[in-house]
Amino acid sequence: MVTGGHGFLGSHVVRSLRAHGYGQVFAPGSHEYDLREQRQVRQLLSDLKPQLIIHLAAVVGGIAANRDNPGRFFYENLIMGAMLMEESRSRAAEKFVTVGTICSYPKLAPIPFREDDLWNGYPEETNAAYGIAKKALLVQSQSYRQQYGFRAIYLMPVNLYGPDDNFDLDRSHVIPALIRKCVEARESGASELIVWGDGSPTREFLFVDDAARGIVLAARHYDAPDPVNLGCGHEISIKELVTMIARLTGFAGKIVWDTAMPNGQPRRRLDVGRARAAFGFEAQVPLEDGLKQTVEWFLAQRQKLVRKCAKTEQA
Repeated sequence: MVTGGHGFLGSHVVRSLRAHGYGQVFAPGSHEYDLREQRQVRQLLSDLKPQLIIHLAAVVGGIAANRDNPGRFFYENLIMGAMLMEESRSRAAEKFVTVGTICSYPKLAPIPFREDDLWNGYPEETNAAYGIAKKALLVQSQSYRQQYGFRAIYLMPVNLYGPDDNFDLDRSHVIPALIRKCVEARESGASELIVWGDGSPTREFLFVDDAARGIVLAARHYDAPDPVNLGCGHEISIKELVTMIARLTGFAGKIVWDTAMPNGQPRRRLDVGRARAAFGFEAQVPLEDGLKQTVEWFLAQRQKLVRKCAKTEQA
């Protein structure tokens, strides 16, 4: 069972599981079962009786969404994961995979981020509520393994991107937001594009198909209490990223940096040695290749939407 299986990462994980021979893969939607309600969590597990649970369902967003919703992001992410893991344990599920977040790392963690540094400081303030809620699920998984022998593992993917991402500017992360802004600026003939911050922070990005493959590899081959990073091990500055996306989308105007807006965490780059050693995971899709696929997908989806609207109006 994959919670959040109809979402961005979840839909790719479901496809990867099926490609690896899992015959029955359940992906219940939030309209069917509300994971914030214990009664519905119990009903879900009673109805589906899953052996392997991959918990991806989350309330997420970019810097603005995290800044505006810290209470909601903390409570809903914590309660969904905590109740689902407890009820899965009580029903003797065979394995539980929690997909956490690198937002749990301290704001000033040494580069590259090593799993052993996870507790050496407080997360970056704009996403601390989300990061701490997810980190609490690591403590729960380790505690349950220690006391009950429950086979729970914990993975931390870096920033993801790719086809099926969320391009809603109120909730999207940096890559889909930049792709949409660049495309719309080019189409409108805008002479400039305003981007938050000063462009100096660095980020590491993992193509969604790589992330899905890593999660499935871990579900099949990893069984230890230690958290594991999932990434590619390379970072790029936001300024370089904007330049690359502008080129790929054909936007030739001026980039204007709004330094009154937050930068977020100064740097992000992961040590990916544990994933490679523990279950043989290495990223395969270079950033520019993945960005090209993502831009092409976004443009194709917009064209489909326009055609669908035109047909509706004609009818």
